[in-house]
Amino acid sequence: MIADAPLSLLAGFAALGGAAIGSFIGTVLVRLPVERSILTGRSACDSCAVPIAARDLVPLLSWLALRGRCRACSAPIGVWQPGCELAGAVIGAMAVLLAPLGLAVPAMIFGWQLLLLAVIDARHLWLPRALVALLAASGAVWLGWQCWQTGTLAPLWAGLAGGALGFAMLWSVARGYKMLRGRDGMGGGDPPMLAAIGIWVGPMVVIGTVIGASLIGMAAALLALLARRPVAADTALPLGSLMAVAAWAIFLVAGHG
Repeated sequence: MIADAPLSLLAGFAALGGAAIGSFIGTVLVRLPVERSILTGRSACDSCAVPIAARDLVPLLSWLALRGRCRACSAPIGVWQPGCELAGAVIGAMAVLLAPLGLAVPAMIFGWQLLLLAVIDARHLWLPRALVALLAASGAVWLGWQCWQTGTLAPLWAGLAGGALGFAMLWSVARGYKMLRGRDGMGGGDPPMLAAIGIWVGPMVVIGTVIGASLIGMAAALLALLARRPVAADTALPLGSLMAVAAWAIFLVAGHG
């Protein structure tokens, strides 16, 4: 039985599955912004356009074997693809090892969706509405499962409250900033993303997500200053990425609430 397998073995299988999902996320990261199909068409080198053979598509291992370069033209592959694969693997393993009892699978599903939004926002400062809607929809399914398991509607009310609070918090901040400064200070996808996160985690974790994202952002700005990189009051930070990291970390430790 799967339930009787050693935890380390389950974590290993989850990491392998997560690496494969991370590979797909890396593909979406490249194709979605240029409106290429994410489901059809062979992967090809961005430099020479030579199709990538199946042996060079093994998550992480192929990148290491090729030393991060295209087999055909030796152009650098870059770190986004193996980074997504590694992050996907870590999410799978940590969900098995650290998530509260019974929440490993939801933690994986939640984490992989957040990873996709996080990397797109980090690279393109963009939160696609379709992906945010998918996160909200999967959260609604999660709420329905909890209601069925508990026999009450309490999880539904908590999720709706979390979604409403998440949207209201960031929308009011964005609105206030625009009224005071006369320009946008936040991306339009950030309030809906926090609303989708709120559906998954409930109102208390939404508040923790905002606090955690703020702390991570301040730490990132401090590191940039220490590295002597320019940081100004209007320097754009990927808030969606920061919220994704904070939300999943809290969910992983505390679940929802």
